Amino acid sequence: MKLINKCIAQFLIVCTVGLGVPLPASAGIVATDQIQASAERDRVKSFLGRADVRSQMMALGVDSNLAMSRIDAMTDEEVQKLAGRIDQMPAGGADVLGVLLFIFIVLLVTDILGLTKVFPFTRSIK
Repeated sequence: MKLINKCIAQFLIVCTVGLGVPLPASAGIVATDQIQASAERDRVKSFLGRADVRSQMMALGVDSNLAMSRIDAMTDEEVQKLAGRIDQMPAGGADVLGVLLFIFIVLLVTDILGLTKVFPFTRSIK
C-alpha cells in the first residue's frame, strides 16, 4: 500500500511541476479585412448550403460542389459584392408568416363580431 501511495505522490509531483513550465506561443497580426472577408465567404457558403437554394441550383443545372469551389476561388472583393447582393434579396419566409397572421386576425375579429363562425373558442358579441 505504501508503494502505491509513493508512486501516486511522485506522479502528482511531476504533473504539478509540469504545469508550471511555460509553453511556446506564437501570434500574428490579422487585418480586419481578412476577418471580414472570411466571414463574408462563410456567409455566402452557408447561403449556398441551404436546401432551397441547392434545389433551385439543381433545377438550373448548376452543381453545388462546383459553386462552392468557385466561391473559394473568388477574390475578397467579389465575395463582398456577392454577399451584398444576398442582403438585398427579399426574405422568403417572412411574407408568408405575415399573411397567415393577418388572415388569422381578420377571421378572429369577424368571429367575435358574429359575422362568421370559424373558431370554436370565440363567443360572438351579438
